[in-house]
Amino acid sequence: MRRLLAKGRRGSDPGPVGSEQLDTTARVGTVVLPNPVMTASGTAGHGAELGAYFDLSLLGAMVVKSLSAEPWAGNPAPRLLPVAAGMLNSVGLQNPGVGAWVADDLPALGRAGARVVVSLWGRSVGEYGQVGGRLAQALDGDLGPVVAVEANISCPNVEDRERMFSHSTEATAAALGSLAEALAGTGLPVWAKLSPNVTDIVSIAGAALGSGAAALTLVNTLMGLAIDPAFGAPRLGGGGGGLSGPALHPVAVRAVYDCRQAFPGAPIIGVGGVSSGYDAAELLCAGADAVQVGTATFVDPRAPVRVLDELKDWCVSRGLWSVSQLAGGACQSRRGRDDGRSSGRPLQETRADEAGQGNHGTGLGAGG
Repeated sequence: MRRLLAKGRRGSDPGPVGSEQLDTTARVGTVVLPNPVMTASGTAGHGAELGAYFDLSLLGAMVVKSLSAEPWAGNPAPRLLPVAAGMLNSVGLQNPGVGAWVADDLPALGRAGARVVVSLWGRSVGEYGQVGGRLAQALDGDLGPVVAVEANISCPNVEDRERMFSHSTEATAAALGSLAEALAGTGLPVWAKLSPNVTDIVSIAGAALGSGAAALTLVNTLMGLAIDPAFGAPRLGGGGGGLSGPALHPVAVRAVYDCRQAFPGAPIIGVGGVSSGYDAAELLCAGADAVQVGTATFVDPRAPVRVLDELKDWCVSRGLWSVSQLAGGACQSRRGRDDGRSSGRPLQETRADEAGQGNHGTGLGAGG
């Protein structure tokens, strides 16, 4: 890792920098962000709710809660359950509908100076086209603070026995193709948020990229279930739920790493169990261009800006002048080993030195 970083700085090294001088610019395909830290969909509300805790313009972007073409009531309570290594949620994608969101919630995000990524979902291939069309119609040529659309395809497909779109290459391609076509006139890139509940995420990612996705968001929650033995019934109102938090982090790191190996030029956003700057650095080193912070905000609403500050401090402490120098470090190190060359000390070997920076134990201190 040290040799890798030294190589990256040769010829253009401006010398030691402080956290204020560090170049934090992040590029996710055509989208340029001031830094690589975003919120994760479903954990930061529909609008400017987190603005009560920090300046929303400080983050790379705000990814809002997933929206459908029509209002959706979601699942019955209880919807959230803390577990040993994170949280189970069964909110069920409750939302006011994309048209109402554009009218009622988007303006506040714009006034706050936030860059916005709109998360969209549907229950059929046609509904992905419908929700994309409704967003385009509601924006009416004025994108305002909206910089991208994230397609949540971890949803049951009513046309395929309720199987999730993201569990099938064919359904993934169909849903994303429908959404991308509906949004073509807006110029907004579509990011595909994929499920980790598959045996080969690389093939699903390939289908997404081949059908209009401009970037990959890796990963959504793991499928889980909690049962109350006293009553013999699920503890969440919707039955099962999505597991997020620390338990998800190594799954996300592996997904990012594998997809970066398979698709060296694809823009990737890493999400899952990010509760510290160290966690963010690990995903960036695995191959992510940016990261999202989710479940950690349930414990600490300021978690996204804290993660950003810790990431900057981490980079400065290692003599980096740009966060982008981390990009794909693990993949490059592997290529070096495969070629018979030593690549220096890998990132993971520093974990013992920095265990106190992240929450790698139990509880809710991570994003998902």
